[in-house]
Amino acid sequence: MAELPPRTRVREVALLKALAHPLRSELLNYLMSVGPRTASECAVAIGSSASNCSWHLRQLAEFGLVERVDGGDGRERPWRAKHVGLDFGELDDEPSTRSAQLAAFGTRLREEELLTQRYLETAEQAEPEWLDASAISFYGLRITAAEMKELVEAVDALIRPYVGSIRQDAPPDARPVHASLRAFLRIEADGKPSR
Repeated sequence: MAELPPRTRVREVALLKALAHPLRSELLNYLMSVGPRTASECAVAIGSSASNCSWHLRQLAEFGLVERVDGGDGRERPWRAKHVGLDFGELDDEPSTRSAQLAAFGTRLREEELLTQRYLETAEQAEPEWLDASAISFYGLRITAAEMKELVEAVDALIRPYVGSIRQDAPPDARPVHASLRAFLRIEADGKPSR
């Protein structure tokens, strides 16, 4: 298998603060999950207005996280994520960096909760094969720091070939799925699965 592109290491305070904004974080995660979309499509998926999404997409573009791509209806061109994932790394010793990291982590955690809640609220409407494949798992592990690092790297190695913005050989019936040791069909703000 070819070497997979690395996740982007995020350490700059300004970028961390930008990613602590809930709408920007959700837009970036959405584009990394489903591929290129217009601001209007993003608005429907995350429950915002097209103009608001467009403004925040331009902000993300200034940080080099998204870019415009060819396509669309000529009036509105799609945006795509430029990265295959973000790596926030360990908490920094410097107080302003640590504070920005914690804010970005908090935003990601709230988004995890939102996506999980959307899934749970619509699970009974999911196709049986998706319902059967979905998982929400909890573990109480007893491991060393070295074992934990090894485990995280092993899980990452298993998951990364399936990352939407990396995978080139996805079957036609492949769908966007949110995974974090919880795995389920991604449900958009309108209650429908992403396509």
